[in-house]
Amino acid sequence: MEHTLFISDLHLCKSRPKINQCFINFLKTTAKSAQALYILGDFFEYWAGDDAIEIGVHQVIIESLKELSSHTEVFLLHGNRDFLLGEKFEKASGAKRLPDPSLLNLYGKSVLISHGDALCTDDHDYQKFRNEVRSANWQSNFLNQPLQHRVGYIEKLRAKSEQEKSTKSMKIMDVNPNAVIQLLRQFNVPPIFIHGHTHRPKMHTHQIDGKTCERWVLGDWYEQGSYLMLDANDCHVGKL
Repeated sequence: MEHTLFISDLHLCKSRPKINQCFINFLKTTAKSAQALYILGDFFEYWAGDDAIEIGVHQVIIESLKELSSHTEVFLLHGNRDFLLGEKFEKASGAKRLPDPSLLNLYGKSVLISHGDALCTDDHDYQKFRNEVRSANWQSNFLNQPLQHRVGYIEKLRAKSEQEKSTKSMKIMDVNPNAVIQLLRQFNVPPIFIHGHTHRPKMHTHQIDGKTCERWVLGDWYEQGSYLMLDANDCHVGKL
């Protein structure tokens, strides 16, 4: 049966070679039979700019994506770790970037997709930071710095983020229910909403304005690979 795959929060990096290989195997097997693959953000642990491609950063992963894109459509949303993925990455990998959120029409159904971090509105410090780094001026100034300096800055941010998360409540780091309802209403309450970011895989059912929406939260790939498969009948969770 024709189907589409969704993955998120792989956080691929050199320090986790087993997960990198797990993803490459996923492309050669499970993803090969899909009509399309959607990567919903945080594909990499971080991305300091497309000039990283020139020095071979994640070369095998990018080449594997390019190979898949020759027969399976590949789409990508920015996450909070890799929002600097740009045109050069798109060309090198064959993965087409989409705005966040995006509304799809798959098998006669409206399907809303997002990374999900914009819904964590209780985390005020993070939302302030997110607005800053997503601005064109910030990104232009940042990308004009040498790659080595950018990597060093990101590494410091990662360490700071991990320290701050240890003191934040689980509720603050989860999506805000009202933000979810507001977003779903913005898109006329689609029957399916898929996102990642929170690393809390589960299917939630929302009843809004007399309509039902299944909100599927994708799992991360820190320990093992997982994906969501959507076909004309239903959604199915798979693990590698």
